Amino acid sequence: MHGENQTVVSEFIFWGLANSKNLQVLFFLIFLMLYLLIVSGNIVILILITTDPYLHSPMYFLLANLSFIDMWLSSNTTPKMITDFLRENKTISFAGCMSQVFFSHCIVGAEMVLLVVMAYDRYVAICKPLHYFTIMNLKRCTGLVLASWTVGFIHGISYVLVVMQLPFCGPNKIDSFFCDMPLVIKLACMDSHDLNTLMNAECGVLAVTFFVVLLISYTYILITVHQSLNVGALKALSTCSAHITVVMVFFVPCFFIYVWPLSITWLDKFFAVFYSVFTPLLNPAIYTLRNKEMKNAMKRFIGKFLGAMGNS
Repeated sequence: MHGENQTVVSEFIFWGLANSKNLQVLFFLIFLMLYLLIVSGNIVILILITTDPYLHSPMYFLLANLSFIDMWLSSNTTPKMITDFLRENKTISFAGCMSQVFFSHCIVGAEMVLLVVMAYDRYVAICKPLHYFTIMNLKRCTGLVLASWTVGFIHGISYVLVVMQLPFCGPNKIDSFFCDMPLVIKLACMDSHDLNTLMNAECGVLAVTFFVVLLISYTYILITVHQSLNVGALKALSTCSAHITVVMVFFVPCFFIYVWPLSITWLDKFFAVFYSVFTPLLNPAIYTLRNKEMKNAMKRFIGKFLGAMGNS
């Protein structure tokens, strides 16, 4: 890349998920409904945790931040995908494309760190219950959340700065519904194979590292519970099943996108959709349907709401 190489592509064109008009209308209705469920579900979790004093604990503070991240994860690409189902020309500006690349990696990086923080929270709750509220105080929890966003920002900005330096001088069609980094790099007017391999490897190392740390954490927790078998540990362990489910839902698509890419277009699109739509949808469902305290908080909230409506 020298001085004469400069970006002349002003926009990119998405091929989307389907060519059939009827199928696109069907997808529009399905994904619009799913996106509304994602936003409403995560907002409900945020409201419950913020307003219910019984949920003012470190674990639910972290869960509220996970719901906030999940809304961003879906909102980065899903609204654009939904509107494109009704458009003939599915275009995005160069700046908009770079924005999607940045936020995709920023949010994913932040969520990986936050999932590790949530595993640490469960470790302290189970292995050091007497010191739990001293260790996981509000100041430390806030610092850990800020650290997750800092790591995510550095991860995202480093990728977008590399992509912005590439020479884009003609090809601008992306066989997807959003600007995924490997697909954008392939459009550069240069031999991008080594760079693409390097970037995927970096993502893969990051994902595998965090996943291994999480596996070790939960394995240690399970061993501790098995050895102690006290009521408090068993109660704390009940929340770990939801955490482990969320970890698997989050990391499995990531492995197939970056760690072990299959280079099968329809499968890549499926994992991309799963990542941006189904993961943010499943998280609130997993935590609300499998969590007794969240169910009770929902009942209290509905009771207060109905009571307020009756008094009015």
